[in-house]
Amino acid sequence: MRPLKVGVQLPEVEREVRWPELLDMTRAIEDLGYDSVWIGEHLLYRWPDRPARGPWEAWSLLAAVAASTSRVEFGPLVACTAFHNPAVLAKRADTIDEISGGRLILGLGAGWNETEFRAFGVPFDHRVDRFEEAFTIIRTLLQDGAVDFDGRFYQARDCELLPRGPRAGGPPLMIGSNGPRMLSIALPHADWWNTWYRDYGNTPEGFAKLNAEISEAAEKAGRDPAEIKRSACAHVIVDPDDPERPIETPVVRLEDFRAHVDALGEAGADEVIVVAGPITEGSIRALLQ
Repeated sequence: MRPLKVGVQLPEVEREVRWPELLDMTRAIEDLGYDSVWIGEHLLYRWPDRPARGPWEAWSLLAAVAASTSRVEFGPLVACTAFHNPAVLAKRADTIDEISGGRLILGLGAGWNETEFRAFGVPFDHRVDRFEEAFTIIRTLLQDGAVDFDGRFYQARDCELLPRGPRAGGPPLMIGSNGPRMLSIALPHADWWNTWYRDYGNTPEGFAKLNAEISEAAEKAGRDPAEIKRSACAHVIVDPDDPERPIETPVVRLEDFRAHVDALGEAGADEVIVVAGPITEGSIRALLQ
């Protein structure tokens, strides 16, 4: 079986977490030998039965992670293109890749949480159409260094990306979507595909089924499926008395963690990104004990 990477998602809105705790977790992830650190990009959550919460701004945190680590890969899980001018986002990604010495993986998606779109004045209509234009600008700038694009939603006229980051083709691109049209847009160009644990039921069998569908979509997009690496988020309950986020899928407990990771690898995953319950430094350490 090919080498399997294991990463960790940092807390988002499970609770209010300050930078010193995020830094301690990030350093623990690097020191313990994990392969990657991931940060969700959202702006605001509201629920009918509990107070509203919002995470810290993701790209500021990504720059801080880049400067605070020296080995691990990292990235947004995933960046919502609608929140950004796409050409500026490409420049931001190349800059953070430079800070890290070439360790950023650029996860991209169209977004889904209408609450934050409305609250922050971001258009929610035509999300996939907007993503298609933004993705074209972002990938072309990062891969080629220049683009001249005049679309319905976005423009980048005679745009150049200068200076260039540490990798001539820019950071690897990861698509965070299972939607057929999103896949048809991204898979011709993406290096990675990622899925959330809820979307495949948090089981190796569910991942294998979805993974096969992605391979089929890759072939339809004109790609060799083997060229696209597969990333699976996995919800692992470290402390049953404090799971922190709702349990929506079959439970993977701490004692089953290693076997679960191996099974996901056998089902086709190249990397497993752990969403721990709770997401704390203690959980990060317990997973590898």
